[in-house]
Amino acid sequence: MRPRRITTHKIQAMKARGERIPMVTAYDYTQAQIVEAAGIPMILVGDSLGNVVLGFDSTIPVTVEDMVRHSAAVVRGTETPLIVVDMPFMSYQVDAETALRNAGKLLQEGGAQAVKLEGGQAVAPIIRRLTDAGVAVMGHIGLTPQSVHKLGGYRVQGKTNRSAEELIEDAIAIQEAGAFALVLELIPVELAAEITERLDIPTIGIGAGPHTDGQVQVLYDMLGMSLGFKPKHAGDYAKLGETAKDALERYGDDVKAGAFPTSAQSFHLDKSPVTDSSRRESPTPYGSSR
Repeated sequence: MRPRRITTHKIQAMKARGERIPMVTAYDYTQAQIVEAAGIPMILVGDSLGNVVLGFDSTIPVTVEDMVRHSAAVVRGTETPLIVVDMPFMSYQVDAETALRNAGKLLQEGGAQAVKLEGGQAVAPIIRRLTDAGVAVMGHIGLTPQSVHKLGGYRVQGKTNRSAEELIEDAIAIQEAGAFALVLELIPVELAAEITERLDIPTIGIGAGPHTDGQVQVLYDMLGMSLGFKPKHAGDYAKLGETAKDALERYGDDVKAGAFPTSAQSFHLDKSPVTDSSRRESPTPYGSSR
């Protein structure tokens, strides 16, 4: 019997018990298998794949089709984690019906169990329409990468009293609209703690300090898979990029020196004796003529 997936209800129950909620991104089948094996209860198929997988300088070029393909791969690689998929730029901002159509595609074709939307009070009516239709929604406020041009870059949000109060109002509006959880990205520790205290739904922090109900990290950042810039808020759990680079350099050197492959990585003809009859009846190797 296959194990049941973790549900949004179970994620909310973790907050009620005071149990911290780990979440990471994954973008393909193999990554998803590793995340599941590690026991992480929730995976975000993030539109950050635009940066770390597709090579864009922002998440804005990512399409619904991109998210469907990567979500489906992650779902195929897992059995138990709750899979949340980002709704990409302009897939939900136009109107509620467009959002509902695209969310349906992400759930039906991508196989995810929930979607994530960026924005506060402005998207609360969209969240309400989705949840009324039976779609599980995770909110996202603070630094919202799809609004990077409006925000003037990847900057900490909510640092002034006025902007902090606006984010608190955003958080309450998202909860009231029916979201099951809320991501808080790049906001002051004190503000994240206050929002977490005020809300009944779990808060998931990224660059928001230790007082949220859970944490989410981009897999490429926390495992050190990239060789360039690393965000300040990223956990430092491995340096796989350097490890991979070293392995590839050694592989290149071995090929150039004739040290790879060896007999251990090679295949050989059977050593059974060849009879006259087998010579007459068997074709010559590779179908060539004598």
